Amino acid sequence: MLLPAEAEVARQLRRYRAWERLMLAAPADRTVRSTFEDSGYTLCVLMGKRCAREAADAAERFLRHGPAAFLQEREQGGRAHTVRRIHRTPFTARRTTAGR
Repeated sequence: MLLPAEAEVARQLRRYRAWERLMLAAPADRTVRSTFEDSGYTLCVLMGKRCAREAADAAERFLRHGPAAFLQEREQGGRAHTVRRIHRTPFTARRTTAGR
């Protein structure tokens, strides 16, 4: 399996974050938005993710923990850093005292 070069991951992550800041500062600017989306797509392809935010998180983990941790996460199907969800009763099933 081919791994991205750490220097390229760092460069693309910096580019993505810079365009993210510009896009948040000027969300109506179509050129900024387009370039931000392009940088997100590039990061997705580089990191093998479908979402730019996931790709940015994966790039940060790749740079922090190295290629071995990235490979281990990829083999596990990306479940190494999943968020635990809190199971709650659906809103429609909750009982209230109002309206009795």
